[in-house]
Amino acid sequence: MKLNPETAVKLPVSLAADTASIFAATADSLPDPEQALLRARAFAEPLIGSEMLDTGENTLAHADAVVAILRSMGGSQAMQAAIYLVHASQHLNKPLEVISKAFGNNFATLALETNKLVDVQRQARTASAKSQPTDNPAEQSENVRKMLLAFSRDLRVVMLRLASRLQTLRHYAASKQRPPISLAHESLHVFAPLANRLGIWQLKWEMEDLAFRFLEPDVYKQVARQLDEKRTLREGFMESLRSQLERDLNQQGIAALVQGRPKHIYSIVKKMRGKSLGFEQVFDIRAMRVIASDLKACYAALGFVHANFTPVQGEFDDYIAKPKANGYQSLHTVVRDAGGRAIEIQIRTQAMHEHAEHGVAAHWAYKEAGTKGYAGVSASGEYDAKIAVLRQLLAWQSDLAGPIAAKALGTEQGLFEDRIYVLTPEAAVLDLPRGATAVDFAYSLHTNLGHRCRGARLDGVMVPLNTPLRNGQTVEVITVKEGGPSRDWLNPELGFLASARAKAKVRAWFNALAMQQTVSRGREAVEKLLQREGKTAIKLDDLAALLGFKNAEDLFEVVGKDELSLRTIENMLNPPEPALSQDDYVLAKKPRPDKSGKSGKAGVLVVGVESLLTQLAKCCKPAPPDAIKGFVTKGKGVSIHRADCSNFRNMAQGSPDRVIDVAWGGQHSPGSAMYPVDVSIEATDRQGLLRDISEVFAKEKMNVIGVQTQSVKDNRGGTAWMTFTVEVGDAGRLHHVLGVVAEVPGVRSARRR
Repeated sequence: MKLNPETAVKLPVSLAADTASIFAATADSLPDPEQALLRARAFAEPLIGSEMLDTGENTLAHADAVVAILRSMGGSQAMQAAIYLVHASQHLNKPLEVISKAFGNNFATLALETNKLVDVQRQARTASAKSQPTDNPAEQSENVRKMLLAFSRDLRVVMLRLASRLQTLRHYAASKQRPPISLAHESLHVFAPLANRLGIWQLKWEMEDLAFRFLEPDVYKQVARQLDEKRTLREGFMESLRSQLERDLNQQGIAALVQGRPKHIYSIVKKMRGKSLGFEQVFDIRAMRVIASDLKACYAALGFVHANFTPVQGEFDDYIAKPKANGYQSLHTVVRDAGGRAIEIQIRTQAMHEHAEHGVAAHWAYKEAGTKGYAGVSASGEYDAKIAVLRQLLAWQSDLAGPIAAKALGTEQGLFEDRIYVLTPEAAVLDLPRGATAVDFAYSLHTNLGHRCRGARLDGVMVPLNTPLRNGQTVEVITVKEGGPSRDWLNPELGFLASARAKAKVRAWFNALAMQQTVSRGREAVEKLLQREGKTAIKLDDLAALLGFKNAEDLFEVVGKDELSLRTIENMLNPPEPALSQDDYVLAKKPRPDKSGKSGKAGVLVVGVESLLTQLAKCCKPAPPDAIKGFVTKGKGVSIHRADCSNFRNMAQGSPDRVIDVAWGGQHSPGSAMYPVDVSIEATDRQGLLRDISEVFAKEKMNVIGVQTQSVKDNRGGTAWMTFTVEVGDAGRLHHVLGVVAEVPGVRSARRR
């Protein structure tokens, strides 16, 4: 079975499930890194052991070779273990679940992120294979952009992809096959520059030479032949010079190790083409490397070399004082010996050499070595390593998308100049429009963070909020606990916002604020009206429902906008009623005659006063045996209220001298006197509801003298509010009747008002 190096078909579910179950039992306590590597290989072997990639290489053998490459670059054993899971995951129906259970979420996420990037790159190769590959910066920049976003989620993807691609090129070379042109082109123009940008020179040189060998085999063979023609003579001269220089340096008290430097064909060809040089004019055909004990020894060795050889003018670079963008440090010089032969010499410390060879891989190696460090370099924090790597990737993408692309297109502005990439303090990458500020950054993370943004640090330095961000900067937002945006942020001349998304969120905040102020104004007006009318006991949601609104907020909004007059609410609360006659007052004071024509003895007695006119208050409609209180009115005698009536409490607070004690008079018996009482019912609206409730009152022999109903559609289908006015001789019996009403289908609540 042949597959793409980074794709595979799914094996039967039973095999995948059986393999996962072998390791599930020990997933809770993972072993040491070395044991994890062995477990990962054992996990993957049943899945990929007999599988062939489309290169003709066995998948398990490919993974084993990638592990060896990672080990040589200083990649951790955990990273080495991950490559087996990357290939195995393609055979699992639920790779995230299975690998997480067997090895943890860390490995599962890495495997899936790597495969996502593989798919993107495979699609790009397929598209470019249909046309002649070119060095189009636009294509390169877009590919880099996609890799950047993938790498920002898990930096180990960088190492896995580079090592896997190098092994693929090695396999083609060993098997004397020619890879697809698109794969070789991508290796030379995307993967090798990536390794260079990250400072992994050991991998960069080999990948460049292999890819160039496949792309331009004739030129490669010609240069290789020229190197071989005088190889014996040149190597003899270089070995003699190397040993003599090392001996002379040590005799001068300069502790150093001198090495020959490998000859890289692609580098030689680039120099020949870039400077129009002949083969013998290329300096790094003869090259040596001096590994000094420390920084002081580096410059001492440089002084000795320049004193004993003739320096070539214009061929000296101090990358120690001014490191390259990828962190590379070394002294480069070209000198001539007594015979006039040019020799390139690089001088660096062991730590600089390790970084030059392994680049970002050294970060992981140092971290794994602990606080004592590795090769003389102290351990780097994971965050610092990630920031360094991402900034290299950002700078690389910017380089491709800037002047190079502009020159290729003949335009003044490069490709992708409308986007920038910045880093969060946790080293996550955010894609923002060019010209974006820290405020745009804050809103892209979370709306509430944007609202509370009050300051910003760029790479640790405080800056104004309207400072435009640049590629690769680390942005830290300073917030307050509570607050909202400034209206100045919406002023385009002040330059606080560049993102349309952020602008929309700021406008939405101010729109919500204006609505909140409108609702607050409406609430205040309605509450003042209720207080003035003595109706503070009414629930605001009930009032809104009576007026046809879904809730009180909707009522307050239209009142606040002056779309609903307070007079309308006032008329609803106080419908016009006919004036009471003298007989009405007597009826409230005297018992209602029963069927036999005899008057009952029920009535209201004013304590200490006889024959004083009384009337039952309509706001609370008292009935025996309610606790009652009297309030002396102007011209209408004593108004009788229930003791718990909110209106009575308000009046009593204002005029306590007009409160008098009252009591029910006479012996109360059923039918001795009838009193009107209001009953409020809330129910799910349905056909026949009013009839069913009325039947309950009829069966309970309660006379209904008034009904008000209102129905409102809502998310529950519809709600009906009903107010029944019934006559009762004893309010205590009303509780029993309300219990029966509450059992009617659809009734949610039944209570006395």
